[in-house]
Amino acid sequence: MGELFEVTVNTHPETPVFFVVPDMIDVSERVSGGNVYDQRVRDGLRATGWDVRMVLVPDNGYGQTATALLHLPEDALVLIDGLLAAREPDALTDNGSRLRLIVLVHMVAAEISERERRALRAAHRIIATSDWTRAELIAQDATDPHRIVVAHPGTDRAPATTASDSGGRLLCVATVAPHKGQDVLVRALAGFADRYDWTCTIVGSLATAPDFVAELTAEIASAGLTDRVTFTGVLTGRALQDAYGRADLAIMPSRGESYGMAVAEALAHGIPILASGVGGISEAIGGSEAAMIVPPDDPWALSVVLRRWWASPAWRSEAKTAALAARDAVRPWSGTTAIVGSVLAETTGTLTDDNFTDNAAAGSAPRS
Repeated sequence: MGELFEVTVNTHPETPVFFVVPDMIDVSERVSGGNVYDQRVRDGLRATGWDVRMVLVPDNGYGQTATALLHLPEDALVLIDGLLAAREPDALTDNGSRLRLIVLVHMVAAEISERERRALRAAHRIIATSDWTRAELIAQDATDPHRIVVAHPGTDRAPATTASDSGGRLLCVATVAPHKGQDVLVRALAGFADRYDWTCTIVGSLATAPDFVAELTAEIASAGLTDRVTFTGVLTGRALQDAYGRADLAIMPSRGESYGMAVAEALAHGIPILASGVGGISEAIGGSEAAMIVPPDDPWALSVVLRRWWASPAWRSEAKTAALAARDAVRPWSGTTAIVGSVLAETTGTLTDDNFTDNAAAGSAPRS
């Protein structure tokens, strides 16, 4: 990762930025890390003077992204969510010469198609949300590495939580879907059915993968855990803060994760972490000793850590102390917005190449 950098961005840019995103961005039932990131970037850019004009693309048939881009004026400055680029890569390739495209990549497929590679190469810049994502793009020869900028997600510093004596209040915050691995967690917890000093709250959308939710619910019932494993659906605002406030341990059993915003959010509350060692999780953890890492897709490894967690009050206390210390190292959303704004400014010509260096292309949002 390159050195941290500072730039001065015009706080009243004359050029509007068209932010092209899926139309579910503000639908609470479909909340995701990508949507939250897009929301915070939108709001942060507006707060710093950018004229952000939202272009919402529905998911009701192929061609919607192409139609949206075709209706934008010649030479428009366009920030587009990478999900749309992956869904309709030809739309970017066809419009790359007439629009100033910047692609915001939240995740990378295991194998990028040649069509998607051409789409990414048609963009002026790529903004990746983690160093891991940037490395994956480079490994798959998606575009010139110097055109990829890293803007890590931010985190709001939150009130510190208080641990319970038993350490039994478990929390998993993630869309309930196969790639998030809640089934791995349930299989691990099934081994503790004879203990009655723990509960697990699973917070996240139940609408993304309903068949998976149904299978998971049946597995919970079969293990006799219905009274201890609870699905809340999506929580926002005060309700989400309360869920964090009640947690002793946050668990992220993902099979793949570009960054892990829920991990950073838990640390911002001073909550220890048990997570799969995948993708950009290590960046969200930031070296904190409050995190316990296990292999992905391994319920036995999860159960081993949980057994030790409950058996050792001293270990829980050490992890809690480390988690509380991690609250002082959270990345602010203002740093994320500053990097995105600098990319936009460089693309409009309001930021000179002397200021926008290779360090920016490999940089990351500074921590507070």
